Amino acid sequence: MSTMSTKVLKAVLALGVTAAAVAPVVRIPGAYAAEVTGTVVASTPATAGTSTVVSALPKVEVIATGGTIAGQSADATSFGNYRAGTLLIADMVAELPDKDKIAQVSTYQFGNSGSSAYSIADLYDLSLRVDQALKTQDAVVVTSGTDTMEEIAYFLDLTVRSSKPVIVTGSMRPWTVIGSDAQANLYNAIKLAASGKTKYFGTVLMLNDEFHAAREVTKSNSYRTDTFITPELGALGYIDEAGVRIYRAPARALLSATDWNTPFDLSKLNKSNLAKVEIAYSYQDAGAGAISSFVANGADGIVTAGTGAGGISRAMSAERTAAIADHDTIFVTTTRTGSGSNYSSGDNIIAGDNLNAVHARLMLLLSLSFSNDFDTVKGWFETYGAAQVSVPEK
Repeated sequence: MSTMSTKVLKAVLALGVTAAAVAPVVRIPGAYAAEVTGTVVASTPATAGTSTVVSALPKVEVIATGGTIAGQSADATSFGNYRAGTLLIADMVAELPDKDKIAQVSTYQFGNSGSSAYSIADLYDLSLRVDQALKTQDAVVVTSGTDTMEEIAYFLDLTVRSSKPVIVTGSMRPWTVIGSDAQANLYNAIKLAASGKTKYFGTVLMLNDEFHAAREVTKSNSYRTDTFITPELGALGYIDEAGVRIYRAPARALLSATDWNTPFDLSKLNKSNLAKVEIAYSYQDAGAGAISSFVANGADGIVTAGTGAGGISRAMSAERTAAIADHDTIFVTTTRTGSGSNYSSGDNIIAGDNLNAVHARLMLLLSLSFSNDFDTVKGWFETYGAAQVSVPEK
């Protein structure tokens, strides 16, 4: 462990700091966040007097953003009493055994905070950094906190231009407690990335020995290590020891190389032009205040998380109609139930298909960042935002 990590460890143990997922974003200055280049040599020691043989293993860069996986616990049995985003990724990777058997691993410290502390502008920077790494690397692993991991993963899924594997991982227990899932998740994420099996899958999320499509996965439990699930459809595959097994593929993987990329090329967009999109949650006799306040605060679009098949209250419906008429606000309808498709559409209203509310928000945010034409945005939702499989003629 580095000197800095040791100092942080002593400070945390002295203060007994509790988990702080909402702590301010800690972005590492360029001089401190230097990329650590991994050089992997043959696993068999070289004979005296001979040169070291460089391995031809895949090159995988681990880009760290913090989260529980980088957490320092108050003691070895403090599962909930820890500070997220404390340990450095270079030190964590250095502790992994046998990594030189699966990949040439390098690291980059993008930041060190809980996932919910990052802004959309930060995710813009993260996406560009992933693409930069993939110019020289065979795959990238991004470590993240789990609270908003599904949103970070889907943002990368929609914006990273390279078709090389991008794996997002983290843990539900900090690195330093007994029985932590952190080490296994990081090791398996590197293994999955190095396998190359998810090329053209877009971004996938990997925890608990299984991996999921970023578009469909969601966090389902606040504490359990098997928290990430894909409702109705299930995981893409599993990692069992040396075996990386894939049992289904996301719809994107079936597209041709020319059709694979989304329209959301961040290199052509200034991050100051990112749209502002909010989520309004419906419930029994929900008032109009959420929608009216979001519009008053400059929202370009609003996603409604409706009851059942996406219904919203009478007051919310009236306010939505006013927002469309007076401000040309674009809405997307989703369900709050946790799964199921949505087909409600109309003037300035787009059906969210089976996207959950937070995923639909990112899809709408990026769409409105690149176009304010309703028909264009609707078309993107029906193509890049949808997941229906179409098998070509044979």
